[in-house]
Amino acid sequence: MARLLIEGGQPLSGEVVVSGAKNSALPIIVAAALATEGKSVLNNIPRDSDVGTICLILRSLGVEVYFDSENRLHIDGRSLNSYQAPYDLVRKMRASFYTAGLLLARLGKAEVPLPGGCAIGSRPVDFHIRGFTQMGAEVIIEHGFMKAQCKELIGTNYYINRSSVGTTINLMIAASLAKGTTVLENCAKEPEVVDLAIFLNGMGAKIRGAGTDIIRIEGVESLKGIEYSIIPDRIEAGTYIFATAAAGGDVVIKNVVAEHLRSPIIKIEETGVIIERGDNQIRVIAPEKLKAIDVETAPYPGFPTDLQQPLVAAMCTAEGTSVIRENIFDRFRYVDELRRMGADIKVERETAIIRGVPQLTGAPVEVTDLRAGAALVIAGLAATGITEIYGLDIIDRGYEDLEGKLRGLGARITREETRNAYDIFEQIEKVNA
Repeated sequence: MARLLIEGGQPLSGEVVVSGAKNSALPIIVAAALATEGKSVLNNIPRDSDVGTICLILRSLGVEVYFDSENRLHIDGRSLNSYQAPYDLVRKMRASFYTAGLLLARLGKAEVPLPGGCAIGSRPVDFHIRGFTQMGAEVIIEHGFMKAQCKELIGTNYYINRSSVGTTINLMIAASLAKGTTVLENCAKEPEVVDLAIFLNGMGAKIRGAGTDIIRIEGVESLKGIEYSIIPDRIEAGTYIFATAAAGGDVVIKNVVAEHLRSPIIKIEETGVIIERGDNQIRVIAPEKLKAIDVETAPYPGFPTDLQQPLVAAMCTAEGTSVIRENIFDRFRYVDELRRMGADIKVERETAIIRGVPQLTGAPVEVTDLRAGAALVIAGLAATGITEIYGLDIIDRGYEDLEGKLRGLGARITREETRNAYDIFEQIEKVNA
């Protein structure tokens, strides 16, 4: 079984470069297949397994997808010819459901399995389906599939009951080729939503208001492929911030937009960490001992739920008692794994109460979801002794060469496995290479 071995207690130092944003790459890769004129070439695409999976899903639908020798991703949607997304791939991650918006917009028909993904509580796609229905699609749920069809999608006014990133993105994709104007209210404001809108507008879409509560999409008849570079991954950058805070040290994080991390930076500065902001980089200087803080997760621009678990790991050895309230998802299953390492954490419904301990100790632990995996890595870096982390396929879904980048900062971390977790990219490179 694959595992990470971490010998903790080594402060981090040096420079690390953040990859492109996974949560931007996935919708932009799907949206690129909307084009019926030319192909798109995407830069700064991370090589994590979720990206590989979405590429294979598009290929199964007839889309030409491949990486070139310069690590640019080429997508030609003109060959899109299938409306049936494969169950074995879609079940692996939630973002695969973005193909529903693509298929309805391009083909007027979609059969997409209800998606899988990390075990962080119930995350139904009801809001997506209601939006498709309101745009004129006939939708049924049958044998675990969403089956939808329409003569054409029609613009509509749709209020998203909860500020959902996935719903906002999927309906933006679908509405780009709809007839008339779609107005989405109570939209998610995350940078990844804005990145998608900029990409679509570059293709010829007419989208206004991304980054605000209300997004207006005036449907167009066709879109064209373009070259585009996606934004840096703010969650990966935040992971390195909290890793440095927990392990100690002095690290420069490059290819980062500090404004996208405004809330996490403000909160980590309260612990005594020094953050120096520069052009496309930040420097993180850890104190001898972190101070406890209180945090609540919230939709952007609030503290991101995807950084709650890494923050909890960092607070395990802080002075005093930290209180972390999770308002988005059920994300505390991993706490039992931190307790194996000596953490003193009490969970009361949506709140974790972390009493700082003098030291964590290495132990065998299991990854429960993607960001929990990052949290266990951070705890291992801060602990004494050896930490064994199992479930690396989950970490690989959202981090490109996490262990290699940490080794570059001086961490004592090795990966043991019998197969290459990134074999998926060999499949993508074989076509038109």
